[in-house]
Amino acid sequence: MTVFDIFTLLGGIAMFLFGMNVMGDNLEKISGGKLETILEKMTNNRIKGVLLGTVVTALIQSSGAVTVMAVGFVNSGIMALRQVIGIIMGANIGTTVTAWILSLTGIQGDSFLLSMLKPSSFAPVLAFIGIAMVMFVKSDKKKSVGNILIGFGVLMIGMNTMSTALEGLESVPGFTDILTKFSNPVLGVLAGALLTTALQSSSASVGILQALSVTGSISVSAAFPLILGQNIGSCTTVLISSIGANKNAKRAAGAHLVFNVIGVILAMVLFYGANAIFGLPFFDDKVNPASIAIIHSLFNIFATVVLFPFGNQLEKLMCLIIPDRDEDAEPKSESLVEERFLISPSFALDKVKERCDEMALLAKKNINLSLDFIKIYNRSKDEKIKNNEKRLDKYEDELETYLVKISTMDLSVEDSVRLSKLSHAIGNFERIGDYGVNILKTKRTMHNDRIHFSDEANRELDIMGKAVKEITENSIKAFIDDDLELAQTVEPLEQVINNLKAELRAKHSKRMENGECTVENGMLFFDIVNSFERIADHCSNLAVCIIELSQGSYQTHSYLKQVKKSNNPSFMECFEGYLNKYSIR
Repeated sequence: MTVFDIFTLLGGIAMFLFGMNVMGDNLEKISGGKLETILEKMTNNRIKGVLLGTVVTALIQSSGAVTVMAVGFVNSGIMALRQVIGIIMGANIGTTVTAWILSLTGIQGDSFLLSMLKPSSFAPVLAFIGIAMVMFVKSDKKKSVGNILIGFGVLMIGMNTMSTALEGLESVPGFTDILTKFSNPVLGVLAGALLTTALQSSSASVGILQALSVTGSISVSAAFPLILGQNIGSCTTVLISSIGANKNAKRAAGAHLVFNVIGVILAMVLFYGANAIFGLPFFDDKVNPASIAIIHSLFNIFATVVLFPFGNQLEKLMCLIIPDRDEDAEPKSESLVEERFLISPSFALDKVKERCDEMALLAKKNINLSLDFIKIYNRSKDEKIKNNEKRLDKYEDELETYLVKISTMDLSVEDSVRLSKLSHAIGNFERIGDYGVNILKTKRTMHNDRIHFSDEANRELDIMGKAVKEITENSIKAFIDDDLELAQTVEPLEQVINNLKAELRAKHSKRMENGECTVENGMLFFDIVNSFERIADHCSNLAVCIIELSQGSYQTHSYLKQVKKSNNPSFMECFEGYLNKYSIR
């Protein structure tokens, strides 16, 4: 083996890992977080967990990603430990699909059909089709499909390149000696675990082993412990991801390791015990890519079948290994959104949307509480509004920081639009809550200084308050339900509230001129009216964002100009209806 063969080998490994990474990322992107959502909602029993874990892992080509996601589910309280055990078992089976795809490199034969099944024949064609789609197709999803084809093509070309570079090793005595040492079960398991830990992918390490198998120097006795060790090494990513998580999340990550370790021990006892007693005829046979895929699949299926009935016992074992302590009972400040979900940007955005919905309802609650203050001050509601405002501030800080992290990732156009919408909404919800607090402060001042408005002023504020309550409810419901039709009713009401503000200011100014109201009272009245108008402005911002983004763009000013300049019948009809409903005459 020359130095140029080594260069070729390194290039092959680079293409192989790059292709696997591109393919996995785009499979995840094209799924749009739907697969993770299915996992979250359909694992109410362990059999479903195993099946879904298998299917999702096979589709996104990453058992690590699925298991890390499962740990995130436990850490955020979405799932119980017993639910994710099935997912972990299924993920181990699903990851074997990659090995079967890579085993195509071992196809032998000269017929046209067999030749076309060889990666050296179809991989360049797939890569060419993929690059054509990326360059000439406008659809974001089709571009992702093109990137999947490119990734798969480059992966298979890299696999073929590795195999070609390694062919000369069969005549190198030192290489054979090293492989002989791997026949030692302990050394083989350690070597497989270390290789997978270094690559952070059991699929990648199995692929490299398949490439090595073309040398004809690897026996079943050497490959078997290596493959078992690779399964243990795949737990490293999950264990790292559990750092800083709660006890149950650490137990889930630990269950992944314990499951694989127990499976490895049982498989080794069975394999080497059977060889010692009966003498397995294939023990020293040479392996090829297909036989490695078979061993990999059989081991993971065997471990799942044997340990599946003991899922509850595995859960209890993890509770013994990682016990609850007294300090665990102390309340801890949990993050609003699970960091581990960042492994899937689309799913992470789904979770941000759920938190934004909570934030929206909290902002609406603050407005409703503050509107009650217009008539009478209430100390208990005062405390509720202040506490809600603190929660709204926490939502804004954590969700905005989380969205910044998501924005640095490779997002689809659809996800970029969603991120823009969510970021816009978070700021508006926080500001809506702020103006609720402003109303509270004004009424608190009035209560402390024993200031009262006239009956006419209270009647006017009550009418405007009802309009503000309706616009708040409509805009927030439109956001939560993504209701375009309801969002289109917000802007006409916002225009009516603007008119009310001008009218109320004029009427109250006249009362001040006539001596019916003091200047101090007038300033407090104007503060409440201004807060009402600003709440309506932020509700309008929310609605316009929903409308603009539903049309594939985000140009708030252009939409508002269009509304104000055009004689839109539906807008005018809605506007006139609100005018009649909230007339102060």
